[in-house]
Amino acid sequence: MEHRRRALFGGAALLVALATGLAGQSAAQAADVGGGAAPNVVGGTNAAAGEFPWMVRLSQGCGGALIASRVVLTAAHCVTRTGTNTSITATIGRIRLTDTSTGQVIRSTYIFRSPTYASTLTRDWSLIELASAPTGVPLLSLVGQGDTSLNNGDFTVMGWGATREGGGQSPTLRKATVPFVSDASCQQSYPQDLAPATEICAGFAQGGVDTCQGDSGGPMTKRDASGTWREIGIVSYGNGCARPNFPGVYGEVQSFSADIRARISSTGTIIR
Repeated sequence: MEHRRRALFGGAALLVALATGLAGQSAAQAADVGGGAAPNVVGGTNAAAGEFPWMVRLSQGCGGALIASRVVLTAAHCVTRTGTNTSITATIGRIRLTDTSTGQVIRSTYIFRSPTYASTLTRDWSLIELASAPTGVPLLSLVGQGDTSLNNGDFTVMGWGATREGGGQSPTLRKATVPFVSDASCQQSYPQDLAPATEICAGFAQGGVDTCQGDSGGPMTKRDASGTWREIGIVSYGNGCARPNFPGVYGEVQSFSADIRARISSTGTIIR
């Protein structure tokens, strides 16, 4: 079964899903109902301190990236709706989550969720506004609208998700390299699910390296010709984690980056 993966159900939400028969739906739909987040980097290595300074861990079990002074970009399936929300905390600048002597933890104030996600299960993006701007944290740049020039070669993914399918979350930020997979090839793996216009795939045919539960919403990145990190994709879904012939599927940022930018003010907040 295809899993809307990179987010985690809370224990209670998972029990409700099983009891009410949501397990018979796609995991993407179940995650949308629960508002959870899920996967972790499989086959990767530990990230170094400061290697990905814009990387964010969200308290509901998702990843994200700081793209404006007070705005985190994550997946739509990691949140439930647009509106005021002070229940989420964002941890920034901390490689090991248990190391409370490092990094910054900031509460959310507002969420903007992709308005078409609920009806289409694609365009899987959302914005979380923070109560304050983290100090001294650089921003991750988005790939430009319509720019597919980086849709080739290898990408870097990272997260605190599971290091094996069905496993627990990693306390330490992990990273991995995954190669681009063409739409034509990816559609053979996900003939009913892939939306080529708004999704991009990456992974090895033999499996072994992938994002997983708990990595949802995190960035798939690549350096451009100038050496600047760009967010190319947003961890979205896949069939299990690191299975052969089932690459990870990511929201394709170039297809909706103009919409993202249109929701961010000049002061780095979300436009209501």
